[in-house]
Amino acid sequence: MTMKKSYGLIAAFDSTPALFRACEQVRDAGYTRWDATTPFHVHGLDAAMGMRRSKVPRFSLAGGVAGFITGMSMIWFVDAFDYPLIVGGKPYFSPMFAFPVSYELTILFTAFATIGGMFLLNKLPMHYHPLMKAPQFVRAMDDRFYVVIEAADPKFHAAQTRALLAQAGGQDIAELEE
Repeated sequence: MTMKKSYGLIAAFDSTPALFRACEQVRDAGYTRWDATTPFHVHGLDAAMGMRRSKVPRFSLAGGVAGFITGMSMIWFVDAFDYPLIVGGKPYFSPMFAFPVSYELTILFTAFATIGGMFLLNKLPMHYHPLMKAPQFVRAMDDRFYVVIEAADPKFHAAQTRALLAQAGGQDIAELEE
């Protein structure tokens, strides 16, 4: 016989305004390990949850700069050392001639860095999440909105958290198991 460990509490909401109010109340209560699940993208929900701006653009910028430098360096090395070719007195290296390659490598490296940064920051691939086993999760993909507060949150106390979700208008509040 195995004891199942609690993952947290889940509460349902019927509309986006109700979800917004609940997210603001959970945020203001000081919870840090929680999430909202919606059947479609809800603009402004990240602000209601108190989320900071994504760090993915930093990965994109780093990838773009690395791609541009790689392209310029590669053309410089080929033209100046590997296969120097003097044509009509032109210099061994000119940024104007290296630009097409640098431009394409900038785009390629930016795309790879963006995808890699997203996977890294989102902790992907995540092959299992306790929320996926919850019977309520099916409706989260169709017509309901949910707030999930993890038991690993430092402020989590089952009774107080359940009361907060109920006060916020949560329905069908249930415990999730890991």
